Amino acid sequence: MKEKYLKTIYDNQTDKIVKIVDEKYLLNSKYKIGKIILSNKIALFQDLTTSKQDIIIEFNKLNGAYSNDVVLVQVIFNPKGKIKAKVISILDRAVTKILCIVKNKELHTIKENIFIDCDLVNNQDGDVVIFQDGKIIQKFGNITNPKLDEQISLYLYNEFYRLDKDIDLPFNTPDLSNRIDLTHLDFSTIDPASAKDHDDAIYYDSQTKELYVAIADVSAYVKEDSELDKLAFKKSFSIYLPNKVLPMLPFELSTDLCSLVPNQKRLAYVFKMRLDTKKATVISSEVFEAIIESKNKYSYEYIDDVLKKDDKSNPNNVLYEVTKKFRKKRLQNGYDFRSDEIRLILDNEENLKGFNVEHSSPSHSLVEECMLLANQEAAKKLELLGIYRVHDEPSSAKIKKLIDDVNLLGINAQLKKDVHTTIVSIQQKAKNSGMENEIDELIIQSQQQAKYSNIKQQHFGLGFKDYSHFTSPIRRYADLVLHRILKTKTVRKDIETVCEEISIKEREIALLVWDYEDRKYARWASKNIGTTVEAKIVDIVNHTVKLEDKAKGARVTIENYSGEKLFSIISVKIVSSDIVSKKIVAKVIY
Repeated sequence: MKEKYLKTIYDNQTDKIVKIVDEKYLLNSKYKIGKIILSNKIALFQDLTTSKQDIIIEFNKLNGAYSNDVVLVQVIFNPKGKIKAKVISILDRAVTKILCIVKNKELHTIKENIFIDCDLVNNQDGDVVIFQDGKIIQKFGNITNPKLDEQISLYLYNEFYRLDKDIDLPFNTPDLSNRIDLTHLDFSTIDPASAKDHDDAIYYDSQTKELYVAIADVSAYVKEDSELDKLAFKKSFSIYLPNKVLPMLPFELSTDLCSLVPNQKRLAYVFKMRLDTKKATVISSEVFEAIIESKNKYSYEYIDDVLKKDDKSNPNNVLYEVTKKFRKKRLQNGYDFRSDEIRLILDNEENLKGFNVEHSSPSHSLVEECMLLANQEAAKKLELLGIYRVHDEPSSAKIKKLIDDVNLLGINAQLKKDVHTTIVSIQQKAKNSGMENEIDELIIQSQQQAKYSNIKQQHFGLGFKDYSHFTSPIRRYADLVLHRILKTKTVRKDIETVCEEISIKEREIALLVWDYEDRKYARWASKNIGTTVEAKIVDIVNHTVKLEDKAKGARVTIENYSGEKLFSIISVKIVSSDIVSKKIVAKVIY
C-alpha cells in the first residue's frame, strides 16, 4: 500500500521528496506517510511505517486533511525535543462528505474548525454546506436559521438518516395464542403529561401482594433479523430533542400498536412478582406474554397530588408505601442522587424561549422502584451470558479527587473502609451543610459510565448484583434483545458485539443531544449580548459557569475569572457567543 502512495508523490512532486534507488521508491527522511486521527479537539498523525508515538499536528497545519485521511507530512524537529509536523498533501480521503461552514470567505469544518481549501462559488458567510471531492455538493441553509440545528447535530453524529421519510418496513403479525388475558386488571400508565409512547403499565394487588409490571411486547411485532429489526439496531435508541422525538421504531408501532394506551387491548410482556412487603423482598416472580387493557393514563403531576392526600384506600398510595420500603432497603447498598432535569422550551421558529426544571418526586420514585424490581428480576432469570446493564465502582483516583474537591468546599471528607461507605458519609456531611445538590454533582462526576455487557457484573450505583434493562423496548434496543432471550432461552451469537455497539451508540446520542441543546443556548446568548445573568461556578480549572436563570443550564466561559470558589453564585454579563462552536463568553460583574 505504501508503494502506491510513494508512486503518487513521485509522479506529482516538485521537490525531491521521493527518489528511486535500485528500482525502489525511497521517501526523504524529513517526510512521513500516515493517517490523521481527530480526537478530543486535537489531531494526531499515525505513521503507517512504524509504531512510534503519534505526532500531534496543530489544526492550522492540517492543510484541509480530515479524520482517517492518508497524508504526507513534513516533520519539524523542535529544539525543545517535541516533534511537530505539518500536512503537505492529502493522498487518500477517508471521509467523502464533510459538514462545513463558510466563515470569513473561507470554508471550515463545523466540528473542528479546520480550514478546507475550496472554491466557494456563490456561497455566502454562514452557509452550511457539504464538501466532497474538492467541491461543495450541497447547501443546507444559513447558520442564521435555527431550524438548521437539528440537521447539523444529526449529521455530525451520523444520525442524519433519521430525517428520511419512514421506510415502509413490514412488521410481524403477532401470535395471540397462549397469551394470558389480564384485561380485567386495572393497569395504569404513569408518564410525563406530554408522553406519546407508553412502554410500561403497573397493577398492584394489595390482597395477594402481587405486583404486575406490564411492558409493551415489541418483540411480538419486530421479528429478529428482519429489515425493521436491523434498522432498530442501527438506531438503538429513540432520540429525545426538546421539541420532538426521533423514534427507534416507526410511529405506527411506538405511539400506537405497541404503546399501552388506555382503553385499548395491547400485547404485553409481564412480570408478576409476589412481594414480602415487610422484608422488602421478591418472594417469587414469573414472566409471561399477556394481553392487557390499561384503564388509566396518569401524569406524574396527577399522582403527586394523589399521594399528597395520603388516602390509605387509594391503590396508588398503597403501592407507594410498599415501594418506599424497597427503596429504603435498596439504598443500603445503592445511592440516592439528587438530580434535576432541565427541559428546554422552543418557539415555533425553534429558538430557545424558556425552560422547565423537572424535579424527582414521589410519583417518579413509585414508578422507578417498580421498574427496578422488574429489571432486576429479569437479570436474575438469565444464565451467565445475556445482556446486562452494568456499572463499575469509581476508581481509587476518582474517589481521591472527589475527597479533595469536597474538602475544598469546607466539608471534612475522609476515605472510609469502602467506596460505598465513603460516598454515603460525604452525602451525610453535605446534608448537614446544606450543600446536597452541589456535592451530589461532584459524586456523579466521579462515577464510571454505565454500559451494556454480555457478562453478568454488578451495578454499583444501584447496589445490585444482577441488573438489566427490561422495561423500555419501544425506545431502547437492549430491552428488545432481553425480551427475546427470556422468551427463547437462547442468546444470539453476536451478543458481545451488540452490547459494545449499543453502549457506543448511547454515548454518541447523548453527545448529539448536548450538541443540539448547546447550540440553542449559543443562539440565545448571541441575541442577548450585554445581558446580565446569575450563574454558578462549576469548573475552576476551565473557568466555566452554568447559568442559573433566563437560559438555565448553559455553560459559559468566564474571561475575567479571579479565583471564585467552586459552586459560588455570581453575576455575569454575556460578552460573545459563537453559534457554530457553541462557545459563550461572559465577564464577571464585580
